[in-house]
Order: sequence, then C-alpha cells, then structure tokens
Amino acid sequence: QVQLVESGGGLVQPGGSLRLSCAASGDNFSHYNLGWYRQAPGKQRELVARITPRSTMDYVDSVKGRFTISRDYIKNTVYLDMNNLKPEDTAVYYCNALNFVRDINYWGEGTLVTVSS
Repeated sequence: QVQLVESGGGLVQPGGSLRLSCAASGDNFSHYNLGWYRQAPGKQRELVARITPRSTMDYVDSVKGRFTISRDYIKNTVYLDMNNLKPEDTAVYYCNALNFVRDINYWGEGTLVTVSS
C-alpha cells in the first residue's frame, strides 16, 4: 500500500519561503514520478512541479525561478522549496506519485499553504 505523508505547510508572508516534504512508502519508487500539485479555492488542481527517477524536472510557468523540486532516493522523499512566495501561491498542496509502468496515481492528503500579510 503506497502512502504519501506531507509536511511543511503553513502561513507565510509575501516574499517568504517554505519547504514542503513528502515521505513515500510502500513500494519501490524507482519507477515513479514524484510531484506536487496545488488547488486554490474555486480553481482546478494544477501541476506545480514533478521529478522523474532520472531527476528530470518540470515546473508550471508561474513558479519557475521561485520553486525547486528535489528528491532523496534513499529516503524516498520529495521536497518542494518555495521562495519569494506570493498570495496567488495560496492553495492546498498535494504530493503525487505516478507509477508510470502501471499508470496509477497516488495522492497525499494535502497541506495548506497560505501566503498573506
């Protein structure tokens, strides 16, 4: 049973930084893409960033240059370092694990990030 446990959300002022962590367990993650999605109130869930087993990274345009995704292959943990946060980054952030061999998605429960003065 794949489990994803997120941590690191909270309240931060505009221009501030946060680090989100997601610990994955329950499988061999060498054939998983790991990533972060977010969903703001009244909006659809969107991909923020993802990283492949070979460390290829993709970002949504709105976070390029501000957010960095990374992956610890020993701890099976994915991180999202968020800098220069803006109010429009306010959302629930979800960790995602995609088994690209079986085409199965797994989701964390989400962690709230609020950017406000």
